[in-house]
Amino acid sequence: MAGRPKVLVVMGSDSDFPVVKDCLKILKEFGVLFDALVCSAHRTPEKAAETAKNAKGNGFDVIIAAAGKAAHLPGVLAAFTTLPVIGLPIKSSFQDGLDSLLSIVQMPPGIPVATVGVNGAANAALLAVQILATGYPELSQKLDSYKSTMAQKVEEKNKNLQDIISKEI
Repeated sequence: MAGRPKVLVVMGSDSDFPVVKDCLKILKEFGVLFDALVCSAHRTPEKAAETAKNAKGNGFDVIIAAAGKAAHLPGVLAAFTTLPVIGLPIKSSFQDGLDSLLSIVQMPPGIPVATVGVNGAANAALLAVQILATGYPELSQKLDSYKSTMAQKVEEKNKNLQDIISKEI
């Protein structure tokens, strides 16, 4: 990995953007460069194949692919690249996104797709950052700080709860 870390974020539809926005915010917070685009595994399959084939040559280190319903986009992209692909299932009207999750997570041997929970945009970004941190030490330090801040927030919430319990119980 050379230069600055870079993630390609691909959405199956522009309707996925409200969920994906949280992913982009976290990538930006960590200083990770990204490109985001709409590309359908079913409506623009040639574009999906070319996007994946060219991703490494275009300087990307990781791909995050968001899709709902028949969520084949992450698997299609993974079939055409050796870059890590993170599948982000988008909640659909059918079974609250379980269909999307299963479409992404059930990949055949040899074509892995790391998969986060339904609408798990923040975790998709954080998983990408963790993958990138293996080659970009500055991201490892930022992750340590991020996790420390999360722990501090939990401790503050516990303290507040203990105060409430001591006053009300």
